[in-house]
Amino acid sequence: MTLNRSRLAQAFFTLLTGMCIALIATPAALQAPDIAGEWTGSWGIYSPAQGTTPPKDICKKLEAKVEPQKDGVWQAVFEGDCGRPYKYTIKMEGRQIGKVVLFKGTTDLGAKDGGVFDWIGRANDKEFVGFFTSANYTGTFNLARPAAK
Repeated sequence: MTLNRSRLAQAFFTLLTGMCIALIATPAALQAPDIAGEWTGSWGIYSPAQGTTPPKDICKKLEAKVEPQKDGVWQAVFEGDCGRPYKYTIKMEGRQIGKVVLFKGTTDLGAKDGGVFDWIGRANDKEFVGFFTSANYTGTFNLARPAAK
């Protein structure tokens, strides 16, 4: 009987020790970055064939408002002026990886605005950057939180 109690106590101690080690070794869940809200920045087109040439800022002003939807989808409204005013509302699929959210999307901006674009992006609390491509264009965008007024 004493032998059984001893083994039971030893098994309990081993289980308890294993649970403590698992809790200590498991990193705490990372809080998702707050990417909702206002963003401002620029976008530009570049030629992959001239990879060392920086993008040409065609339309320096770009404003965006990002709102979470559900199930890893956000809605973004991009607005600016590039020879004429534009405003696009797009859905972005995203997933949290560490302290950032990685986005991807495909959207049709219409024939006069370049057609179908594929893009990828990365956002944290302070920066939202990305890369886009279409049948005719390749480029980047870089957004940050607007300065306090």
